[in-house]
Amino acid sequence: MTTILRNAADAPIRFGVAACCLDWVLVAATARGLCAIDLGDTPAELEAGLRARFPHAAPAHDPEFVGWMQQVVDFFEAPAQGCSLPLDIQGTAFQRRVWAALCQIPAGSTLSYAEVAARIGAPAAARAVAGACAANTVAGAIPCHRVVRQNGELSGYRWGVERKQQLLAREKCPG
Repeated sequence: MTTILRNAADAPIRFGVAACCLDWVLVAATARGLCAIDLGDTPAELEAGLRARFPHAAPAHDPEFVGWMQQVVDFFEAPAQGCSLPLDIQGTAFQRRVWAALCQIPAGSTLSYAEVAARIGAPAAARAVAGACAANTVAGAIPCHRVVRQNGELSGYRWGVERKQQLLAREKCPG
């Protein structure tokens, strides 16, 4: 089960970038957990984005962090296995409710934004659910890629619809 903590903005941040099956992944963490998992086309793009959010972030070289990096890369290779690393992210109470509901969607399955809204007891909040998905800063660890339009079509994904499609395909056909 993923634990969502809440203090990344003021904490020292360590990070690393690695190649993965979805191009490049940046993993950033505080002492309490992951505060960012970003996917992108180049390491420079990813690092610039992280520095915009966390100007004092520093590359990490400790063994624990290297292990976390490897777990994230392994997760993207086989997303059906899940990602159970601790998270240290900020969000509103509503966003945290949405993110907790997303973590309950089984790998290989999808729900619509409206279905997620109904599950959290806010059936009229489908657009707000979409906003919470867009605010997610930890690709895969909070599986917003499992949320689709009412008609089942893929829609926006912070890291690109093509990556969303690839993640869903990997979950349905592990290995």
